[in-house]
Amino acid sequence: MQMKKWIGAGAVALALALAPAAMAQDLPKGATVAATQKSDKELRIAFLSFQNNPFWVPVTEGAGAANDYLKNFNGKVDFIDLGDDLTAEAVVAGVEAALVQNYDGIVVVPIFDGTARIINEAVDEGVPVVTIIAEGSQPSKRLAFIGQDAKAAGAQIGEFIAGKMQGKGKLGVITGYFGATQHQARMDGALEYLKANAPGIQIVGPFENRDKAEAAYSIVQDMATANPDLGMIYVTAGGPFGAAKAVKDLGLTGKVGVVGFDHTPENTAYVPSGEMVGLLDQAPFQQAFDGSVMLFNHIVAGYQPESDVIKVDGNLMTKESGS
Repeated sequence: MQMKKWIGAGAVALALALAPAAMAQDLPKGATVAATQKSDKELRIAFLSFQNNPFWVPVTEGAGAANDYLKNFNGKVDFIDLGDDLTAEAVVAGVEAALVQNYDGIVVVPIFDGTARIINEAVDEGVPVVTIIAEGSQPSKRLAFIGQDAKAAGAQIGEFIAGKMQGKGKLGVITGYFGATQHQARMDGALEYLKANAPGIQIVGPFENRDKAEAAYSIVQDMATANPDLGMIYVTAGGPFGAAKAVKDLGLTGKVGVVGFDHTPENTAYVPSGEMVGLLDQAPFQQAFDGSVMLFNHIVAGYQPESDVIKVDGNLMTKESGS
């Protein structure tokens, strides 16, 4: 039986209707893909991801939930930590190790250009790959990519910033990694929107914090000192709560707002108090779980997604929305 992949309203209900009830039951909250059948032998999936800031916690949890769920179908998901420094080399080394260990499939967060080659090698060796969260700009032979449209998400943030700043003032920009395709697209999406629709907003930066909250904290301190008329800060990747803490410690709450990504507890803690004015989620748990189960379905039953790019939509949290 082949189950089509859907994301959005009613996704869980559709998944349950398309898969046998005994197999689709007990999907965890946030998951939308059910296993289609039990494997005759244990299938092992390597889940390759990073651990350098709180964003990765729900990713890890999604992989763990997929492992618990797939145990009932003779599947196993092994989370493999690629470290706390995001590089293409770490991804390549992780995929190479997974191939040596004869995994049946690989879920990976490739992030950078320079990773397509090893993904192609894996597929050519008969090991299918699903990518999630972020991938490089170069095409690969992966089965599918599950993630947010980074440039569209950036434009959504840009529109929000333009409204909050009323089209004028100074905006500080902090990106995660220069050279990370997703981070660049998020920045480009926002800045292109602002250039076209709010040309009165002046950009300060961008600066690189390498996804570290402590680096964002220091950057904001320096940025605010050099620009006492700073109005808002946009953090494109990890560590927005570091920027929010700097705003609070500098006594700039209500004068300077931070906007960024991910509904982690560290980030959302600064929403009620006003330092964090906007947070866009990207459903990391869903990406991790769905990617793992989708890959399992492909290996055991030949499932083919109807698109090789499966977009997930984020929810913009503000103090007013509360969620």
